[in-house]
Amino acid sequence: MLHAFNDLIFIVDQDGVILEHKSGNPFQITDFPLNFLKRKLQDLLSADANQKIATGLHELRRKKNAVQFEFSIPTFSGKNWYESRLAPTSNRQIVVLIRDITKYKQSEEIIESQLEQLATLRTIDLAITSGADLNQTLSMILDYVQKHLRVDAASVLLFNLQTQRLDFAAGAGFRTPALRHTHLRIGEGLAGQAAQERTIVHIPDLKKCKTELLRSAIFSEENFVVYYAVPLIAREQILGVLEIFHRSALTAKQEWENFLHTLAGQASIAIDNAMMLKDLQRSNVELTLAYDKTIDGWSRALNLRDKETEDHTRRVTDLTLRLARRMRIPESELIHIRRGSTLHDIGKVAIPDHILLKPAPLTKEEWNIMRRHPLIAAEILKPISYLTPAIPIPRFHHEKWDGSGYPDGLVGESIPLAARLFTLADVYDALTSNRPYRPAWSHAEALEYISKNSNLLFDPHIVPEFVQMMTE
Repeated sequence: MLHAFNDLIFIVDQDGVILEHKSGNPFQITDFPLNFLKRKLQDLLSADANQKIATGLHELRRKKNAVQFEFSIPTFSGKNWYESRLAPTSNRQIVVLIRDITKYKQSEEIIESQLEQLATLRTIDLAITSGADLNQTLSMILDYVQKHLRVDAASVLLFNLQTQRLDFAAGAGFRTPALRHTHLRIGEGLAGQAAQERTIVHIPDLKKCKTELLRSAIFSEENFVVYYAVPLIAREQILGVLEIFHRSALTAKQEWENFLHTLAGQASIAIDNAMMLKDLQRSNVELTLAYDKTIDGWSRALNLRDKETEDHTRRVTDLTLRLARRMRIPESELIHIRRGSTLHDIGKVAIPDHILLKPAPLTKEEWNIMRRHPLIAAEILKPISYLTPAIPIPRFHHEKWDGSGYPDGLVGESIPLAARLFTLADVYDALTSNRPYRPAWSHAEALEYISKNSNLLFDPHIVPEFVQMMTE
């Protein structure tokens, strides 16, 4: 019955001395002696196996239960794995069964490697989708290239559209700065060739290749032997090159090459995303500048019509922003405060000249028309979505803390904070500026007026900060 199996079977005594074995067994263990009867089994295998067999024999003497373990033996082709089971018999002998499990262990290693690769790709995907810094993402990818492809060094060259060159962007595993100043034209050197031909360039032995790779006098100090250049392509556009270096011979299996392609694809996606994000950010900046120039243009148009507001708008905008920062308003809201301050009187474009430019006091009917300019401002700005957050200042900057303002007569904190901040700057600048119907007040007189009207016309929580700011 035992001869029906390919397992290697020994009968040993309690000290491990071989008494019998299954003869004619096709099972082979490298360097196992031909004459092994009466010798101890734990002295005949690899150090790892011998130690485990000795431990197993000791466990059997102590517990009398079967013992099972795995061990490996180095071979010219790599490493063979074996499973051993020791079981006691009724006559104080021990049956030792040794089975070759190399194929199973290799399958297990492949599965574990694939799981690690999937986890790696998941991590890279998260970094890409989170919008992480490109240099950080590339460094992470290169670390994984080293770890999972088991190579000594790797680098990424990015294609610069303006200079039409491949520039060094990130590297890992290098001993010298030999490649840090790489700037290659498309078609130049091995990396440039990979980019031009859009195919992998593989040099199995750099020492036999009088190569154009030598970009630095100290590159030879790296002692690299194997080289790969993998083009990084997305949406049919060349984005760069992934370079791989190894200091000894490298036998690449199909799984290795497949994962190399996958990592190169991830690097391409990361670069493409970063470039699209950069383009989007640049477009947003350009669009924001265009918006702000349009706003400034509206303000200048109003200034040309009403000379009183010519420098007033700039001054009150600066004062309001200073006060907002002092009140710790988030930076993200300051852009809306600046726009609202710049456009605070935009509603006056609909006020007739004979009222807007009248040098004498306005009649009751004229005042009713003038007081509509905050409502007109809101009507003008409301359809423009990016200006919606800026509306509170044009709409409510004439409201007073005690409810005596217009057009809605809002009281206290029902008035938006941005409008309460702006009102202080607006009143201060109006008081300290010359008007056709009165001369400018002094700085001290204006601050005294504001202090006296705290909790009446102005927010009592903001007035002290404003006065302190203007006094410093």
